[in-house]
Amino acid sequence: MTIYTGRGDEGDTDLRDMSRVSKASPRIEAYGTVDEANALIGTVRPTGHDDLDDLLETVQNHLHVVQADLANPDPDPDDPAVEPGHVETLEEHIDALDEELEPLRSFILPGGGEAGARLHHVRTVTRRAERRVVELARSEPINEAVVTYLNRLSDLLFTLGRVANARDGEPEEAPSY
Repeated sequence: MTIYTGRGDEGDTDLRDMSRVSKASPRIEAYGTVDEANALIGTVRPTGHDDLDDLLETVQNHLHVVQADLANPDPDPDDPAVEPGHVETLEEHIDALDEELEPLRSFILPGGGEAGARLHHVRTVTRRAERRVVELARSEPINEAVVTYLNRLSDLLFTLGRVANARDGEPEEAPSY
């Protein structure tokens, strides 16, 4: 099987249900931005912390579910879909990881060590993905759990950035206004 088909040469692509849409459609923009976040997570691993790497691998697999969910405008009950359990998993990890950290007393500048800075970067792309999905939901029906998942994922990535920096001895810097 060849990687290229030529089917997208005119600017259209297939959704999961095999309907054709413009590559510029809000649906494609939404799940394409999720794909970008997933690829960025791949640049973070390995962080040097096995537990963080395992969690990021779980997130990358979740993001494939998010993409499949968004790519399917008319899902069947057995199609991949974001479920409340996906969100609960993130919340459990946020709560556990937060116990390692000093309480947050102000905004912090994104950055720090290599892993921490990359996690802050992917957090911003995840926020953009969330905005794209919210925009999509204004014009087409979507699984509302996707928005919740992306919102919580950005919180997890923020927490992971802080944890990676703390473990690596990188100080947090507050912005100077």
